[in-house]
Amino acid sequence: MSAGVSACQSWGGSQPRSGRRVHSAGMSTRATPAWTPERDREALPFLARQAGQQPILLRDHDTKFGDHFDAVLRENGVCVQKVGPQAPNLNAVAEHKVQTVQHECLDNFVVFGEAHLRYLLDEFIAHYHFERPHQGLGNQLLSGAVPPQAALLSGEVECQTRLGGLLKHYRCRPA
Repeated sequence: MSAGVSACQSWGGSQPRSGRRVHSAGMSTRATPAWTPERDREALPFLARQAGQQPILLRDHDTKFGDHFDAVLRENGVCVQKVGPQAPNLNAVAEHKVQTVQHECLDNFVVFGEAHLRYLLDEFIAHYHFERPHQGLGNQLLSGAVPPQAALLSGEVECQTRLGGLLKHYRCRPA
């Protein structure tokens, strides 16, 4: 089973968080050119929320990305750019996001079907966006939420977990 994990990259914006978001765009045991445009439609609300900038989707020359795939995105204001053949480094941002999901989550599980894979991806993506500190952003969250300073100075620290303790998040317990 393969899962479509999309990373939207926007350039020239003032918000560095927008290009770091990850979205699960669907999964299939047999992704085909007829299947991918429907995943585009599912990803459009995610792409539309990208800080008011024109989203840019970098893609490779895989045969499952046909003219219909590009057409659906272009009709909705997404700039589609093909990277060179056999040049995965040109799409390093998306490749890095896929590796992050693979190494930090999926490598630790035996997946038992589509529902299980969807659950794992949903939990990881929620953790990635709302709980995981990102060193490139000064250990801030992608959501932009900043804990109140008063809470950092007092109270006990509690550990919240996802996926059976694989993903951990620490925060100050409210007084």
